[in-house]
Amino acid sequence: MTIKILGVIFLGLASGLAVGSGFVAFLTVLGVIPRLTQLSKTMRMIQHYEWAVVIGALTGVIASLRDPVLGISSYFLIPLGVTGGIFVGMLAAALTEVLNVLPILAKRIRLDGKIILLIMAIVLGKIFGSIFQWVYFIPHK
Repeated sequence: MTIKILGVIFLGLASGLAVGSGFVAFLTVLGVIPRLTQLSKTMRMIQHYEWAVVIGALTGVIASLRDPVLGISSYFLIPLGVTGGIFVGMLAAALTEVLNVLPILAKRIRLDGKIILLIMAIVLGKIFGSIFQWVYFIPHK
């Protein structure tokens, strides 16, 4: 039983580190907030953007830990879906700008001629992680 608890703790910390580092990379390396303020010409409101990110991250963490059930109208879910789609779209656009990081990473971990292996490892990891989540965490009726 103790090994199982330690395994869950390790898996939770590893998952949190992976997601957290990806989120930090998204915000800092790509410069999403400064770029967003530059494009929208709202430089004076940069602190509002920063607080929105912090509050959104904390709300997301609390929601994922508590698994809330929202008793709200389906029409209210449309703006939530649109804002979620905007976030995913911005993330995808930012990642396309950063894809040139993969050759640098491959060189650093000595996989110079094998970048396809690095990409396939990322893809397969994402696929197996999604399948695991679907089979293990999603209740099927």
